[in-house]
Amino acid sequence: MNKLTKFFFKIFGIFAVIYGILFAVFYYDLDGKFLFYIWEPMMIKRFDNMKRKDNTLTPYTKKENVSEDF
Repeated sequence: MNKLTKFFFKIFGIFAVIYGILFAVFYYDLDGKFLFYIWEPMMIKRFDNMKRKDNTLTPYTKKENVSEDF
């Protein structure tokens, strides 16, 4: 076999492995499981512990006026 044919078989093999990995991610819903079990708890822990200004303590006269003319 010449070099060009070996190169194409190598590229085809790489694409086949990538396709297999992506199919496994899709079939077992690994991206959704990652988001639900790992990412979401990390984000909840981060954003629930953030310090925020208490808007209920702001006097009504200090709030921004909302105009209806666009």
